[in-house]
Amino acid sequence: MARVKRGVTARKRRKKVLKRAEGYYSSGSRSYIHAREKNDRGMVFAYRDRKVKKREFRALWIQRINAAARLSGTTYSKLMNALSTKGIEMDRKVLADLAVTSPEGFAALVKQVGLAA
Repeated sequence: MARVKRGVTARKRRKKVLKRAEGYYSSGSRSYIHAREKNDRGMVFAYRDRKVKKREFRALWIQRINAAARLSGTTYSKLMNALSTKGIEMDRKVLADLAVTSPEGFAALVKQVGLAA
């Protein structure tokens, strides 16, 4: 049985890791061993933060809706309850965009559900 020489495969794997580590500080971008550790850590953060990003955007949308709702004389929770009671199905992303880009339209929506001040 012939032995398997891994030169090409190993070099390919190491080049892939070093390519991904470009821009890291000091030996983090030059040494394979350090670059591999940095990559592993970076990939963990990337995976985790794809989920965190969704949470943060939802929180931002809620803050924007609440601010616009308070300008219209109501609160976020009362507005969301009135929208669901009236059967108006708009997600928070769209509501927040409406609040920022068209305050008059948002005020009209608040008036439509019967919460205008």
